[in-house]
Amino acid sequence: MVIITEERPALSESAELLSRAREGDADAFCVVAQAHEQRLFQQAIALCHDPTAAEDLAAETLIEAWKSIGRFDGSCRFSTWLYAILLHRYQKLIRRLRSRPVPLSALPGAEAADRELLLERLPDTQSLPSEKLALVEANARMREAINALPARHRQVVLLRFFEDASLPEIAAALGLSIGTVKSRLHHALVKLRKMKSIVNLSNSSGDT
Repeated sequence: MVIITEERPALSESAELLSRAREGDADAFCVVAQAHEQRLFQQAIALCHDPTAAEDLAAETLIEAWKSIGRFDGSCRFSTWLYAILLHRYQKLIRRLRSRPVPLSALPGAEAADRELLLERLPDTQSLPSEKLALVEANARMREAINALPARHRQVVLLRFFEDASLPEIAAALGLSIGTVKSRLHHALVKLRKMKSIVNLSNSSGDT
């Protein structure tokens, strides 16, 4: 009971700040944004795998959030709404990059160099206990499978399982009906299960 009564003032203060922000109070929005800034950057890092790109993506997300704060009606958590904007900005970034001419980094031989750089940044997995190593590998496979999903399916999976958003919150954040969210989540999970079975089959065939 003590924990609950201690949390309520903070929640009411947050609601008050959001209300002031919706009315155009930039200072109130900055206070709310600062409370979510670090987590937003971490989420951007998970998408971009690059600190500089993640900083830009997080900044663009906050700018768009400020421009559209008047449309935030409180039907989902502010963090969920913010993450949905982050995913939207990320998809725009991907489309923009795909429309550009092929960069030097995409030329033959660059992929091997990128792999070497990535390996340099990875922690030394040989020093990890076998249980933790298995968890790291499983998380990497899961992230790869999620990234392979279509954008509309990837959005609901990330919001549901990484942001821990409820179905109504996801619907509110993405501007969809709950039925559409359920359908997309169902199809995404079916595809992920198929990918998992393919990986398992591949691993088992390699052992024989």
